[in-house]
Amino acid sequence: MKDTRGAPILPRGRVAKWSKEQIGKLSTLELRSLLANAERLKETEVVALCNELLDARPHGRAAVRRHKQAGEARRLVTRSKAFEMNGVRLRNRVWSCGGIRTDGAVLLSVRSEDVQEAQGANSCLLWAPNVADSRPWSDSPGGKERLEHCRIALERGAAEGLLSYGKRGAPPQDKGSGADRVDAETVLNLRVEKRGDEYWASWTPVEKRVVVNSFE
Repeated sequence: MKDTRGAPILPRGRVAKWSKEQIGKLSTLELRSLLANAERLKETEVVALCNELLDARPHGRAAVRRHKQAGEARRLVTRSKAFEMNGVRLRNRVWSCGGIRTDGAVLLSVRSEDVQEAQGANSCLLWAPNVADSRPWSDSPGGKERLEHCRIALERGAAEGLLSYGKRGAPPQDKGSGADRVDAETVLNLRVEKRGDEYWASWTPVEKRVVVNSFE
């Protein structure tokens, strides 16, 4: 199985070996990483090729998010709408909590109340097995789909996340009820890892902003 966890190492001074066809075979995430590496090494020809290929791909460029002013409310939308705004059509509007874009990137929803903060980083449990009926959602269609997405994200080494905010009174385990609302304008760069039988995501905290939970 192809390992796509990191961008290829770019040997300085050997630009001629990086043809447009070779670079074009990279995934979008790999291409972005290669671009950053080439810019750091000032390999202008590779930079130009990466930019050309990224511009030609749907969602080739990472979304640029506008920083809101302090106190400005974050706009929350339905889960399906949030994913559509980020290039993903959910398999099921009721129980799907993630999807895969046409560029292969995995996009997952992350419940804000499940986020843990420690040592300057955030983390969240994405999926865990249903041991002794402790996590029945894991065996549901939504849970099985989440496990599939976690495995793909682990293979790729990265994923993207959208924070969701549950409706007051909704049970925490009801991840696919459709009652939550999602911040579609803030995309988290997730690092996905497996801890035992559990899948976890971690990321650098984003700027905190006021959240308005207005459920229509």
